[in-house]
Amino acid sequence: MSEAEQVPASAPEAAASAVLDALNATDSNGTEALNATAKFVATPEGTALAYGSLVFMALLPIFFGALRSVTCSKSKNAADMPETITSRDAARFPIIASCTLFGLYLFFKVFSQEYINLLLSVYFFVLGVLALSHTMSPLMSRIFPASFPNKQYQLLFTQGSGESKEEIVNYEFDTKNLVCLLISSVVGVWYLLKKHWIANNLFGLAFALNGVELLHLNNVSTGCILLGGLFIYDVFWVFGTNVMVTVAKSFEAPIKLVFPQDLLEKGLEASNFAMLGLGDIVIPGIFIALLLRFDVSLNKNSRTYFYSSFLAYIFGLGLTIFVMHTFKHAQPALLYLVPACVGFPVIIALFKGELTEMFRYEESSEETKEEATESEKKDQ
Repeated sequence: MSEAEQVPASAPEAAASAVLDALNATDSNGTEALNATAKFVATPEGTALAYGSLVFMALLPIFFGALRSVTCSKSKNAADMPETITSRDAARFPIIASCTLFGLYLFFKVFSQEYINLLLSVYFFVLGVLALSHTMSPLMSRIFPASFPNKQYQLLFTQGSGESKEEIVNYEFDTKNLVCLLISSVVGVWYLLKKHWIANNLFGLAFALNGVELLHLNNVSTGCILLGGLFIYDVFWVFGTNVMVTVAKSFEAPIKLVFPQDLLEKGLEASNFAMLGLGDIVIPGIFIALLLRFDVSLNKNSRTYFYSSFLAYIFGLGLTIFVMHTFKHAQPALLYLVPACVGFPVIIALFKGELTEMFRYEESSEETKEEATESEKKDQ
C-alpha cells in the first residue's frame, strides 16, 4: 500500500492487500454483522451456536496471524515480506474505501447483479486459492517427512532489459507449495460451483490470516489513524445511509465469515446465516499484531499488550453481538472494537509508564532498513 514500495509483491501479499481493499469497501464493519435474514426466527440454541462459532472463527486468524507476523517481519524471502502501512496510507484509506463502496453501490444499481458477482467470483477464486495455499504452507512443511523430494522453483517476471531491467514478480516456491496449491484449488472449485458456506469460510479465514500476517502498521500512531478513520467510515455508512447494507446483501464473495443459525434443524444444508465481515477481523487484527511485535521488542518475555488487546477484541465483539441482538439492527462493529482494542492497551501502558515507549516504537519497511544500512556504511 505504500507508494514507495519497491520490493516486488508476492502473490499472498498481493492477495491480502487486494482483499483488504475489497472487504473494507463492502463489509468492513460486518454490515449484516452477525445478523440473520428477517423471515427466519432462530432458536436460542441455534443463535448461541452461530454467534459462538463466529467469535471463535474471528479469533483464529487474529491469534495465529499475529504470531506469524513476528516471523514474517524477520523474513528475507520476497514471498513472505510484509507490506508496511504508513500514516499517509492510513489517512487516505477510509476515503479510498468510501469511494470504492459507493462505486460498487452504483454498479449494483445500474448493472446486473448476476454478471458482477460472476466476475467477483472468478477474481476471489484466484485470490482465495493463493491465500489458502499460503496459509497451509507452514502446516504442510511439518506434515511432510524429511525424505520427501522437495524441489525448489522460482517464478520471475521482469520488465525491460539490461541495467533498466525491473522485477515485477519474484516468487519462490517448492513442491510442498504446489501440493498446497492443488488442495486450495479443489476448495476453490467447490466454492465456485456450490458457493457452500464451509468453502466460503475456508477462503475467508485464509484472507483474514494473510491480512493480519502480511499487512503491517509501522507504528501505533498509524494504527490509531487507520482505526480512527475506519471507525468514522463504519458508523457513517451503516447509520447514515443504506449503501453499506445494500452492497453487503448484493456482494457475493468470501469477504465475510458466515455460520447458519438453522444448522441444528437442517444440518450442512442450512441457509439462514449470521455474518461477520472480514474487515472486523483484519483491521483490529493488524493493530493487535503490531502490539505483539512491540511486546517482542521489549525483550521482557511478556505479551501484556498483545493479550490485553486480544481480550479487548473479544469484549468489543461480544458487545457488538449484545447490542445487535438487543436492538435487532445491524451494527458497525468497529464502533465497539476500535475503542476497546486501542483503549485497553493504552490504559495498561499508562499504568506501566510505557506509553511514550509504545508510541515511539517504529517498524520500518525492508526498503527503509536497506537505505539506513547503506547510510551507516557511507558514514563509516
